[in-house]
Amino acid sequence: MPKMKTKSGAKKRFRVRPGGTVKRGQAFKRHILTKKTTKNKRQLRGAVGVNADNMVSVSRMLPNA
Repeated sequence: MPKMKTKSGAKKRFRVRPGGTVKRGQAFKRHILTKKTTKNKRQLRGAVGVNADNMVSVSRMLPNA
């Protein structure tokens, strides 16, 4: 039986925390920042967890995590 491979795009975007939750970066923080408010940009800082609705697809992309 061949080994399950991790999706290379997923391993760059997600990190599995010790408790089993998955950490992801925020979207909408890369470019066109001049028209976004300072409050909006500040709230996009830091990492957030993956929503429970998307955990099934993320866990399929990261089979060894």
